[in-house]
Amino acid sequence: MSPISADEIIFLVLAAGLVPVIAPLSILDGNIEVVRVLLESVDAVLTTNLYGLPDRVTEYSGKTLIEDVAHGIETTVNGQPLGTFGVAGVFSLSKHVAAGSGGVLAVEHESDYRELKRHRDLLLRPGSLRREIRSVLTSMARQAALRLNRVRPALAISRMLGLEEEREGYRIPPRRADLEKALAHVPDLPPFDPWVRADLHHYRDRNGALARWYQSRRMRALPRERDRRVAGVHLLAELPSAAEGVRTHVDQPLFRVPLLVEDRDAAIATLERHGVATGYLYDPPYDDYLPGLVVPSPSPEAARWWARHVLPVDPLYAHRALPVVRRLRPASPPPARRPPAPARQATAPNSR
Repeated sequence: MSPISADEIIFLVLAAGLVPVIAPLSILDGNIEVVRVLLESVDAVLTTNLYGLPDRVTEYSGKTLIEDVAHGIETTVNGQPLGTFGVAGVFSLSKHVAAGSGGVLAVEHESDYRELKRHRDLLLRPGSLRREIRSVLTSMARQAALRLNRVRPALAISRMLGLEEEREGYRIPPRRADLEKALAHVPDLPPFDPWVRADLHHYRDRNGALARWYQSRRMRALPRERDRRVAGVHLLAELPSAAEGVRTHVDQPLFRVPLLVEDRDAAIATLERHGVATGYLYDPPYDDYLPGLVVPSPSPEAARWWARHVLPVDPLYAHRALPVVRRLRPASPPPARRPPAPARQATAPNSR
């Protein structure tokens, strides 16, 4: 798996009783650098498709491939949608779709579908209509704030209400002592709730009719935003700070356009003043975030450089961001590396 992805993903992998093997990262797009991975040393591959830029999904022949398509619900590879290359594709309804919650798990085999559905029903709890109304209204208010260029007041209210207190910096505090206790219960998800629930405390609540109506409504709106999103990708791809992988995917409606800039954190504050909120930053990489619980990458420097410099910009609001990001200095490239060589798996951690 990539070293650059959402916090919850690594905890889900640990909760399943699996050993996370961290791959080298490609500075072209922030995804796995396949040519430096010895695929024979791992049992499965979990792609990230960071910001909608596609992983090299056609190069994992013979491996169990699980696709995290949270950022890539509209991305295609050779005309084929991401999420249809592996045994499972996991889609989010809170990213492109902006429905506030919900997701879709698409699987290859009918037997897997039936078994997963059974386990889902065991995991979910009865929902609350009051909570559902609040969730839908919060999502609607967030979308209105973005459209009306009221990002700064919305962020101030969010911080005042403590809605962003789950993280220290850009990551959930690992709380190693508590995590070690949770690891004694694998494979079982509820003990990992304190980490998995960070962005959605009630992720185990069953969605009712209101949430499903709102999700369907937002899904129907998705195609109407495609042209505007692609136009924003074209504008941002012309910047010298745009990641190289963006320039080869300007026809894709990316979730975010990753720029690689110096003084990234100062740029975030300036963008907020221009009505552009920045999120989806994954710093530090998994190697440094949970040392000892992952098989570390053989070459972590590229991931550290990417995590330190990446600035993901929403292409839907490229026109607001451009006055700021045009002035940003592109990040100095990382030190030259030796020619790519297959990564070899280190000894697996013995925490389980």
